[in-house]
Amino acid sequence: MNAITMTLQADHLILEALKEDISSEDVSTNAVMKEAVPGEVDLICKQDGVIAGLEVFARVFQLLDQSVECEFYCKDGDEVAKGQLMGKVKGDIRSLLSGERVALNFLQRMSGIATYTRSVAKLLAGTKTKLLDTRKTTPNMRIFEKYAVRVGGGYNHRYNLSDGVLLKDNHIGAAGSVKKAVRMAREYAPFVRRIEVEVENLDMVREALEAGADIIMLDNMSAEEMKKAVELIGGRAETECSGNVTKENIARLTEIGVDYISSGALTHSAPILDISMKNLHAVSGE
Repeated sequence: MNAITMTLQADHLILEALKEDISSEDVSTNAVMKEAVPGEVDLICKQDGVIAGLEVFARVFQLLDQSVECEFYCKDGDEVAKGQLMGKVKGDIRSLLSGERVALNFLQRMSGIATYTRSVAKLLAGTKTKLLDTRKTTPNMRIFEKYAVRVGGGYNHRYNLSDGVLLKDNHIGAAGSVKKAVRMAREYAPFVRRIEVEVENLDMVREALEAGADIIMLDNMSAEEMKKAVELIGGRAETECSGNVTKENIARLTEIGVDYISSGALTHSAPILDISMKNLHAVSGE
């Protein structure tokens, strides 16, 4: 996540998280720390996984106190092990204490998504199929969660509703048919946007092909139906399959030959990676 993206897209979300955790003051810290004391604390991984979100972690402290410094011994995308010292955070002990929970919340959530995504992506190794995320993200966390998917080896589907045309079942119902929905999308959307259509059976596949859809999403179809659909499409459109895809059941889809598999589980079901800040202590000033 580069500096421009961080400033324009992430800073205000990080600040809101800090405001949520500190509505007026950090009573506990202010009670035991009456004045500034320089200190440092270790950043330790408590289970094996893939780290993601170190820059966001550091940004939490920087927005709280510009004098805080983070030194990392790993980088986003690295595999980390239980007990590994991943870095140190140095600065006013009051700032380290007040920013700890918010910083860890971001880092644990993002690392959990990267870890889960990598475990699923490995199951697609050696195939042409790319693993995509969805819009099933935590409200106000999308930029962080989709970044974590990329770190884990997945790819981002559209970022939001303004980012591309995806005609789902209710859009088709509102339009009256697949053909009508695609025609209206062609008339409305800029020519640079591709049109994706969600289908649920082979008849809808045929209609989407006739309408000229660019991408056809095979949603909640059986593996046998999807194989027939891919054969029917025959390369005339890109193919995606979706519908309750998880690490446990993705194996059944790997031989179908679709271009993309999308999984909401990457973001809505990934457990956090357990990470902690330990061994906080004062250090002598220079």
